[in-house]
Amino acid sequence: MVVREDDQRMYRHFESLVDPFAAGDDRPPPSTIWSFLKSHIHPFRHLLPLMVLLGLCKALLECGLIFYAGRLIDLMTETGVAAFWDTHKVELVIALFVVLMFRPVLIWVHHLFLDQAVASNLQEQVRWQAHRHMLGQSMSFFQRELAGKLSNRVMQLGQAVEEIFHSTFEALWFGLVYAVSAVILLGQIDWRLGLPLAIWILAYILYVRYKTVRIAHASKNWSNARSAVSGAVVDAYSNIETVKLFADTSTEQDHFLPEMRLLRHRAQRFRREMTDLSLGMNLLNGAMIAGVVGPAVWLWMQGSVTVGQVSAATALTIRLNGMTGWLMFVATRIFENVGIIKDGLATISVPHELTDLETAAPRRIRRGEIAFKQVSHGHGGAKGCLQEIDLHIPGGQKIGLVGHSGAGKSTLIRLLLRLQRPNHGSIQVDGQCIESMTQASLRSQISVVAQDPSFLHRSIRTNLLYGSPDATEADMIRAARLAEAHDFIQKLSGSDGHSGYDAHIGERGVTLSGGQRQRLAIARAILKDAPILVLDEATSALDSVLEAKILRNLQQITRGKTVIAIAHRLSTLAQFDRIVVLDRGRIVEDGPHSELIRKGGIYAAMWQQQRAEPDMIEG
Repeated sequence: MVVREDDQRMYRHFESLVDPFAAGDDRPPPSTIWSFLKSHIHPFRHLLPLMVLLGLCKALLECGLIFYAGRLIDLMTETGVAAFWDTHKVELVIALFVVLMFRPVLIWVHHLFLDQAVASNLQEQVRWQAHRHMLGQSMSFFQRELAGKLSNRVMQLGQAVEEIFHSTFEALWFGLVYAVSAVILLGQIDWRLGLPLAIWILAYILYVRYKTVRIAHASKNWSNARSAVSGAVVDAYSNIETVKLFADTSTEQDHFLPEMRLLRHRAQRFRREMTDLSLGMNLLNGAMIAGVVGPAVWLWMQGSVTVGQVSAATALTIRLNGMTGWLMFVATRIFENVGIIKDGLATISVPHELTDLETAAPRRIRRGEIAFKQVSHGHGGAKGCLQEIDLHIPGGQKIGLVGHSGAGKSTLIRLLLRLQRPNHGSIQVDGQCIESMTQASLRSQISVVAQDPSFLHRSIRTNLLYGSPDATEADMIRAARLAEAHDFIQKLSGSDGHSGYDAHIGERGVTLSGGQRQRLAIARAILKDAPILVLDEATSALDSVLEAKILRNLQQITRGKTVIAIAHRLSTLAQFDRIVVLDRGRIVEDGPHSELIRKGGIYAAMWQQQRAEPDMIEG
């Protein structure tokens, strides 16, 4: 048991030589393969010389053992049975020690560095840094890409880099040293044995280079098709309710089938290249055996070499013959992984669209005063376009944003949160431009309740505490009660046996109703306790009684806070300090509810229409 624990400590020592999760810089990953690989090998640079040396010794020892087998045959032939042990016992004991102890320990130490120190860390380092970079991408980036496709590329990228590194040191370096050593050893026996092998190695390298370039191209196309299929699968599963409600499964199958056909076609193209590769390799291997063993036998017949030397030449050649298939497979996998990395870098290395200025710093929001100054966004009057918006919101004021669909209400909020950048103008909070603040510090001080809030596939507790990790249990329960969510949370139970606040709520909170999700989102925002609160149709899924209760609670806890609310149900905004009406990207009305009613403009017309709707339904 003690020995086992010592083994574990030793393994942990090698596994901790490099921290794969050490903080890196915020620059995008390099877009070229070599630069990308170099950046990830850099943390392991202090291990590389030793790994090169260990790999060199391992290959030389392997080649030397085969050569020694030939020498052993010559010693047995020359000495005879009677005097063999007495004459060569020291040499034989040393050889036995090398075989039984030195060689296993050498290989074991080599794998401690290769597998524990490097392989166990490199893959996760690549994935971690790629994921960190992806989290910094803008909302528009994720709207353009399928989530499944992105996650597939992040996962494949880490595995591809690790396999290239591992294969290079485990196979290619070993094979190169072995082949060069074999040429030298055969050349020492007779140059007419070393020369054919040297010519074969050159032909082998040229053939591998020719084929692997073609394989890499086929692999990149195959990887791209796999990512597309993965993205389509995740897209369908994530929106399974839509699939069920608006199309039968056969329609979804018809949509998915072309992607599968393309994947099959590209996989077949890749495997054709592999089959051609196998044929060429077998032809080359046959030529190598004939080119080395044939001359060795001929030289023995001429009396130029011994039987042991012929045996050594044959064994070296047969070993290399068996090794070539392995090396070709490894080389193919390397270039296949090169294709995967090329495919992945097309997405992973994309620079962030929204970045913090070098002078940006975390800043404290105290009053919650907001000012939009000549802000324009979008082009050509498109939906959500804003034109020269001037809007001042004093700290602690509660305003409602009203307007028809596409008027620009949500765009205004996204600009405030720096999810998008205005084309012109500036936005200030407490008199400081939001671009002078880091994005993280800005968003950490703004609570948002979206119309269709989403949640992580984790427990309710984790989701509620997501923006407030230091909140207490009592704070969390209080927030849930104010959002009228505590009672239904208590009744929840999951298939994993957890219940209440520990119950998992499924991907994006799919196990909850729309009203339950909104109440959880309100509780999360209450718990965050930020100086600015944004409500984007926050109670649209609630009935009027429950909505009234929650709004009364919000009035108590938002005293002194700046509140911006978007609401289709105008009655929820009637008690707000101001109502701002947007129309086609411009502010057309601004004032208290009563004043806008008296004006008889757009807001008054919307108010009258909503008041008439219940009568129309009753009639």
